[in-house]
Formats: sequence, C-alpha cells, structure tokens
Amino acid sequence: MRMRDERQLAQKTATELETPVKRARELAEKLGLRPYPVNYWIVDHDEMNELIAYSGFQRRYPHWRWGMAYDRQRKQDQFGMGKAFEIVNNDNPSHAFLQESNTHADQKAVITHVEAHADFFANNAWFGLYSDRGDPGQPNAAAMLEQHAAAIDRYMNDPEIDRADVERLIDAVLCLEDTIDQHRPLLAEADPEDRDLSDIRDQLDELGLSDDVRQNVFDDAWIEAHEDAAAELTLDDPERDVLAYLRDHGLAYDNSQQKAVERESWATDVIDRLREEAYYFAAQKMTKIMNEGWAAYWESLMMGDERFAGTDEFITYADHQARVLGSPGLNPYKLGKELWEHIENTTNRKEVVDKLLRVEGITWRNFHDAIDFSVVEERLQPDPLVAGLTASDIDELLQRIESNDDRFDAERVEAAAAGELDLDRYPWATLTYTGLSERHFSLTRRHNRQFVSQISREALEREARYMFDDERYETIEAALADINYTSGWDRMREIRASHNDVTFIDSFLTPEFVSSHNYFTYEYSQATGDYRVASIDPADVKRKLLLQFTNFGKPTIAVYDGNFDNRGELLLGHRYNGVALNEKQAHAVLERVFELWGRPVNLMTIRVEYDEHELEVARRRGREPNGTEVGVRFRYDGSEVTEHDLEYHLQEAIEATDVDYDTKPDEWLA
Repeated sequence: MRMRDERQLAQKTATELETPVKRARELAEKLGLRPYPVNYWIVDHDEMNELIAYSGFQRRYPHWRWGMAYDRQRKQDQFGMGKAFEIVNNDNPSHAFLQESNTHADQKAVITHVEAHADFFANNAWFGLYSDRGDPGQPNAAAMLEQHAAAIDRYMNDPEIDRADVERLIDAVLCLEDTIDQHRPLLAEADPEDRDLSDIRDQLDELGLSDDVRQNVFDDAWIEAHEDAAAELTLDDPERDVLAYLRDHGLAYDNSQQKAVERESWATDVIDRLREEAYYFAAQKMTKIMNEGWAAYWESLMMGDERFAGTDEFITYADHQARVLGSPGLNPYKLGKELWEHIENTTNRKEVVDKLLRVEGITWRNFHDAIDFSVVEERLQPDPLVAGLTASDIDELLQRIESNDDRFDAERVEAAAAGELDLDRYPWATLTYTGLSERHFSLTRRHNRQFVSQISREALEREARYMFDDERYETIEAALADINYTSGWDRMREIRASHNDVTFIDSFLTPEFVSSHNYFTYEYSQATGDYRVASIDPADVKRKLLLQFTNFGKPTIAVYDGNFDNRGELLLGHRYNGVALNEKQAHAVLERVFELWGRPVNLMTIRVEYDEHELEVARRRGREPNGTEVGVRFRYDGSEVTEHDLEYHLQEAIEATDVDYDTKPDEWLA
C-alpha cells in the first residue's frame, strides 16, 4: 500500500488494507487469474477527481479538457450523480487509486475488482497489441504519458511557438482521436518515408497473437491491404487511420499568407504523440463491456461467494454492487457480467449434457423424458468438505492431503494445521483451482438449477452430432462423477484472451441470453416524436448493440482521396451503416480537420429524408414512415461549410451493403 502524502487518515487506511490486498491477490491467483502486479495508492477526494480527469494517470499534457473533466466529476460527486470508488490504469505494474473516505467494505470490493482488471490487462490480446508490444525499450504507459506531457509542455512554453497554436492543434487532433485503424497495432513507428511494412507478417508473428486473432482479424486480406504503406487510395480501399494520413500528407494553413504551408516539426511531433495515446487507450474502449463485466464477475464471487466481505460488511457491499449493476442506460457492468455468467453456464451445461448423452439408453430425442433432473442436481453438488470447510475439518483435510486429493492445497492445509491460517475466515486458501471450481460450479447455484433441463432439442441434437468418441456410461451417477468442473472457468479465460466487445457480443449474445434477460431495442419514432420499444427479436437486439460498440460507438470515417477533383482537397467518407451523422457536429469537426490539412476538406455521408405527406400518413396509421437515403457532400474551405449533391459512384462507395446493415464488416472477428 502506498500513500500520496503523510495524512493520518491515509496512513490508517493503508495499514488496514495491507492484509486485504495480500489476501485478494492470493484468492485471485487460486481462482485462475494471472494479474499484473498492482500498486495501491490512498488518495483523497480531490486527488481522486484529478486522477479520473487524467484517465488514471498523474501527469498529462496541458489542456483545458482535463479541467472540464475534473469539474464534471466534482459535480457528479457533489450532486449525488455518482461517486468514484476507484480508478485503475492499464500498466505493468498497474496502479490503483483508492479513495480514503470509502468504507472498509467498499475498499475490499474495489481491491477484488482491481485484481480482475489487472488480470484482463495482462492477458487480453487487444491490450497486448496496443499497450505491451514486447519491446524492452518501450516505456511503460505512465512513463510514456509523462514524456508526452513534458514534450508538449515545452512547446507550450517555447517563446518561438505561439501557445494558442499548440492548443488549437491539440483541439483538432482530439476531435479525431478515434479515427484510427483499430485493427492495426502500433508496429515500430518510424519516419513515414522510412517506414517499411513489407515484413508485416514477421512482425505479427513476433507479437505472439492468439490463433483466433491471427485467423480472424489479421488475415491475408488485411495483410495484403497494409503491406504497401504508400499504396494509392481507392474508393474500394480507403485509409482508415485518418490521423496517420493527415500526419503524413497534411499541411498547415497560414492566415497571414492565406495559403497552405509546410507544417512545423513540433506540430508533427504533437500529432504523433497524441495518436500514440489514442492507440494506447483504444484497447480500453474496445473492451469496456468485457473488462467491466469480468471485474464485476470475479469481484462478486470473491466478496460474496467466498465471503471476502466480512459478516458486518456484506450488507454495505451488497448495496454497493446493486447500485453499480442497477445504474440506468446501457450498463457495461451489468451486461458484461451477465454475458460472462451465460458463457459459464452454457459451457458447464455442455459439459454435463455431453456426459449424460453418453449414458446407455439416453439420446437427444428422449433426453428430457429419460432423465430425472433432481438426481442430476443432487449429483452435481460439490463434495461437502469442499463446499463447507471450517476449522473443525482440519483432521479430514489432512487425510485428503495424504490421499493426494488434488482439490486441496497441501502447503496451505499444513499452515492451517499449524495455526498459521484462520480456516474459518479463509477456507478458500486450502483449496486448489480444481477444488474452487467444484465449490463454485455455476449449475449448482439456486437460480441456475433448471438450466440443464431447459436445454432445447435443437441444442441437444447439435451436441449429439459432434460427439466424436464412443465413451459410454452405464448410469447417470457414473457419468456425472466424471464431470470436469473447471470447464466454465477455462472457457471464460480463453475468451478473455482473444475477444473485444464487438466479437464478444457477436459470438455470445445468443437468442437464449436475450430471452432469459428480457433485452429489447428502442428507437426514436419519426411518427410520434418520442422513443418506443422497437423489437424483442434477438437478432435486432444484437444488431443494435453491435452498432453501439463498432468503432467505439463513433461514426466510422475514412480517407477516400487526398487530391479530390485534382485540387489537393481532402475527401473523407462516412462509412454509412444505416445510422445518420449528427450533421451539426460533423460541420464542426470539418473545421478541425482543416487545421490538420491546410486546404479545403470534404465529407461524404448519407442522410435519411422524410416526405411530409408520408409522415402525416404514418402518424395517422400508427406506423413508421419510409425515409429516402440521400447522399450529400459537405465542404469546408476555411470560412464556411457548404452542402453539395453526392455523385452516384461516391455514394455507392460509402453506402451500406447488406452486410453493413447487419453491422458485421468483413474485417471483424467472426
């Protein structure tokens, strides 16, 4: 535990949390997590708000955005709109900041939550792509951000550079910070003229990516599209990394000369640094649902199921988690946790069903009639010693160790026997991963006990079709005695390693999940002028969610031409997928892009227009009107935004195909 200063309260809090920190790490590792080392810091209310404003780091480049973020967080606290309990950053080691005014129960909840986050940081491939590229010379995140802060601060205070120019450049880049190629890791970035991507296959091999990521994201088509960095842009293959294109080809507009001039070297350096930060933070934006759900899942198991929250702390903790999971809107904690639990349950069910279908006389056709599911429920219950360890069980524990029962940790059992471990307080310490997985097998929880019997005939038939070996059991009891209790957790860790939010939702938001959790879509009604429930169809729910997480939930913009109409103008395109741009915001962004291009900039998009007569008919008949998709081009020349019709061949380049409407572009992981 560490403190930011010598405050008495901070010292007291740090002392009280030394044991919980140590125990939480031990429990996390026993549960199969492999987190980065974590440094915990005790901070006061104002320091916490500062850290949140700085995205979890202690120093960032000078800019007004940090003050705005700080003021927003301060007001949220002041008016009861949300208290910050902690913040943790993705680094090795990770740094977690705990607010000293938290209750002891909240501190312990935060610590268990943080340990799970640190495991996600350390083991998810997307974090590895952008945050830990295996280069021993690469500074850690805190050092990188501090170096960037120092460099930009020098430019701000350089008498030869107008501070307003630096601030205006930062504003422009920040408007475009999400216009990067999410699926291109920051391979060794050198001077653009010296860049050589011909060996990109070797570089990808050196990253040590999982097979899933290599086969489904960085496939041959992706590699071929990126092997030639200087390839000419085409309508079929635009440049997705808008910031990189503007850095390499943009100029600066000189007001005094009324023309574009070469950009100063300091400006290119600022763009490079902010772009690198955008890639660093990309992984967090791409995995928000997975990461928060992962942390909420393991926090709940440790604090509740394993009684890491003491008896006098549990009510406080339960209230804390209920408020977090119950917050309105699209809640990443709730959705993520429920998806992880669904994956655990379906994996465990698959394990159980596989064994039951191997029992003599049981087939997928008679499964529901031939099985007494009360027997299944009884046989899945954990060994009584595994389920309810207390100090009075020490003699039996020693006997289990002598018989080499792999569910028990011999070293920790001996420590308990010697009085060095409080077995009543920390029973989990004497269990191994195997023992803990049996102790917490999800299908034995009260609310999941019907999960096996509710499997559909279609799922049973599918399971039977892919049973390749001929192992058989004479009885249900014999089959269930062979259950692998680690299946669910093992599968969860596999998924944690290779997916991001889009692929996670696409792969695991099943019709069964949507139905059992009562998810639905809602949308703005042109006919009524308010929002309404639009659909409970699982396919619609998935499509709507995917739309919200594609490209961090932002419109996807790419560079289609750097010499539009042979006038040196920039042509950007909104890769339209059925959701229209906010045109007012788009106009403002074009003004920022002009700062980085130095010449007129254009943006292609598609809007949906409604006929007034059609709207009136729709209102009377209680239905939605059919709009017409119209291509438009906005152009900013440094003084005003004008609107132009979009040529048909350009509209074809950006309009949605059938695949786009399903929000599943071919570069996503299947």
